[in-house]
Amino acid sequence: MTDSPARKAPNAYHHGGLREALIEAAMGAVERSGPQAASFSALAKSLGVSQAAPYRHFADREDLLAAVAARAFRTFSAAFREMIDHGPEKSKLGRIAHAYLDFGLRHVELYRLMYASRLLQRAPVGSELYTAADASFDLVLEAVDPSLDDLTRRRFALKFWTSMHGIVMLAEQGLLPPKIRKISVREIIDELVRDTELAIGAAASNRE
Repeated sequence: MTDSPARKAPNAYHHGGLREALIEAAMGAVERSGPQAASFSALAKSLGVSQAAPYRHFADREDLLAAVAARAFRTFSAAFREMIDHGPEKSKLGRIAHAYLDFGLRHVELYRLMYASRLLQRAPVGSELYTAADASFDLVLEAVDPSLDDLTRRRFALKFWTSMHGIVMLAEQGLLPPKIRKISVREIIDELVRDTELAIGAAASNRE
């Protein structure tokens, strides 16, 4: 009598493109439970492949998480682009700011993977992750007055980006000081946008 074949998991992997399937599964695991949930063994089991199969596509777990972070940055950029093109009647910088806030607060674990895991810090120049992160910054740069010189534009974009990051991180962790909690996070964002645009306008005027 022969043994019955092992039954695969309900969401088992059945087709080509294992690398893509691993990224998608890992992204879902990170969203639900954080990066620690994206283990090779758990992902292989969920996809119905051998424990060794993920190593055909990723050197190690950090390599996989870097691919997930790159995918998250591309999703981030797509949200920016959608808001820029079809968002409410705000300035371009204002639409980007609200897209940034919404992504950071709705996708907390992915946002932490992108910015609080040191993956980006270790990403080599030209790598998939480095390139995806750089592209999202370029969308902010697009919103800064193109009449300014390149270095001035980059300074404004960087100051705005780092301010947004600080607000999102403090807000999602509930660390905004109690004395300012009557001020909504969206009000803070709108004030940041207004102050940045005033500073950009002043810099442009000084060039005339």
